[in-house]
Amino acid sequence: MGNSKKVILLGNFGVGKTSLVRQYVFRKFSDDYMTTIGVRIDKKMVAVNGQEVSMIIWDVAGESTHQKIPNSYKLGAHGIIYVIDVLRPSTYLSIEKEISSLEDLLPNVPIVKVANKIDLLTEKERIEIVNNLPLNDYVLCSAKNGSNVEDAFNKLAESLI
Repeated sequence: MGNSKKVILLGNFGVGKTSLVRQYVFRKFSDDYMTTIGVRIDKKMVAVNGQEVSMIIWDVAGESTHQKIPNSYKLGAHGIIYVIDVLRPSTYLSIEKEISSLEDLLPNVPIVKVANKIDLLTEKERIEIVNNLPLNDYVLCSAKNGSNVEDAFNKLAESLI
């Protein structure tokens, strides 16, 4: 069967975690907003460097802080995708504190930071946001049009091997 890896998606409510997973796993997008309650689990097999990896993707309900999410959801994770909404500064103002807390709980677990909803930015807004945020270590994504979604998950998958 190959390697099985638990991946958790974290971030505030409404940042697009569920949409990212749907785009990655099923290549689908829906404008209908549905709040995730608890956790939703999907699976996708990917080939990385000649190895099959079964990514067990935990789409965890969004909270204003990941510390409100039960640790039982996070424990055993092999990788994390932390999602922000580029249009809502409240989703990333305390991200360094959030990431640090995750690193304390899950040391040596790779974290890929995703800035979602880039399709909603004008070129001017995109330049402003990129210049004003330390986005050089983010994958800029759009769950709506699929831009860089595969790249974000593949970046994490490569670090899991």
